[in-house]
Amino acid sequence: MTEVSSLTGRLLVATPALADPNFDRAVVLLLDHDEEGSLGVVLNRPTPVDVGDILEGWADLAGEPGVVFQGGPVSLDSALGVAVIPGGATGEGAPLGWRRVHGAIGLVDLEAPPELLAKALGSLRIFAGYAGWGPGQLEDELVEGAWYVVESEPGDVSSPAPERLWREVLRRQRSELAMVATYPDDPTLN
Repeated sequence: MTEVSSLTGRLLVATPALADPNFDRAVVLLLDHDEEGSLGVVLNRPTPVDVGDILEGWADLAGEPGVVFQGGPVSLDSALGVAVIPGGATGEGAPLGWRRVHGAIGLVDLEAPPELLAKALGSLRIFAGYAGWGPGQLEDELVEGAWYVVESEPGDVSSPAPERLWREVLRRQRSELAMVATYPDDPTLN
């Protein structure tokens, strides 16, 4: 795949027709997308587990709500840190323990001492598990109409109201997608 066709850094927003309960009204940030497959985290699935219960050293750096998010159905026993560095530092300007994914958004090395990143972080989210697709699998789902693909904004990673993120992301679109934000939770009650 060429760089132009990569969806890395973009959002997958579940269409109302997507039947998989793992992704009902999900907003997925794609962290990697190439010919070998795709990997992302669901931004709007907070769990009741506090970050401090799992990664004590990172608890003070995690944004509100300070809980672990379920990043997807794959490898729920692993943790990923996604952080926004204001200005999207690159090269030598990037802090140790952070790798740029797209713009100001990057992955955090959770094995690194948190104090290495403390001053540079704009926001941090911890995810248990991730969403993954094999080669061509995501492209097939896109053809089937399971996902809308939209641009991400750094604030999506740290939305203080993740339960509203699906509607908020759709509402800000400058197309007919903005109307999808009004789709009822249960259309049978209409």
